[in-house]
Amino acid sequence: MIEKFVNGNRDFVEGNFLDNQAYYHKISRQQKPSLLWIGCADSRVCPTTITNSQLGEIFVHRNIANIVSTGDTSISAVLEYAIGHLNILDVVVCGHYNCGGIQALDTGGNTPIIEKWLQPATEILDTVRYDVELSSKDRLKQLVEANVRLQVSRMTDFPIIKDINEKLRLHGWVYDLETGKLASVY
Repeated sequence: MIEKFVNGNRDFVEGNFLDNQAYYHKISRQQKPSLLWIGCADSRVCPTTITNSQLGEIFVHRNIANIVSTGDTSISAVLEYAIGHLNILDVVVCGHYNCGGIQALDTGGNTPIIEKWLQPATEILDTVRYDVELSSKDRLKQLVEANVRLQVSRMTDFPIIKDINEKLRLHGWVYDLETGKLASVY
């Protein structure tokens, strides 16, 4: 199984990397991404792939259910580095439909660590009411969208965001796995 990835890297080096050596040499010296992407760790949602971007264009932070929490040192460090050192002014929080993290939040029964991780998103459960007319798929879609909006709003709790708020552009997107399309929800 692991050989697939080792062989894939060899194919990448012999193909794309050799064909674009000047570009890879340039980005090996310095990164200048124009976008910070905070997204879900789901293996089906690769930011560079779904935005048709190249390596070096997007600074990426991923975690389960694209949670933004001031108590998370990792996201705090990413924000400080991306905004304070890389001078990125566009920040996207991107969720996706059929998110297992959001579904786990809604249905419960999680391990203690996953439950603790998802805790910062629990208030979205109050924003989307149980409705007899609403299918579980549509409810999950609404929860995903509500979570993105909540996480974007939480960005303003970070000192680095407060310091340059007038210049910073915050975006909330949702990726649809079935259509391949991104939609703005914030």
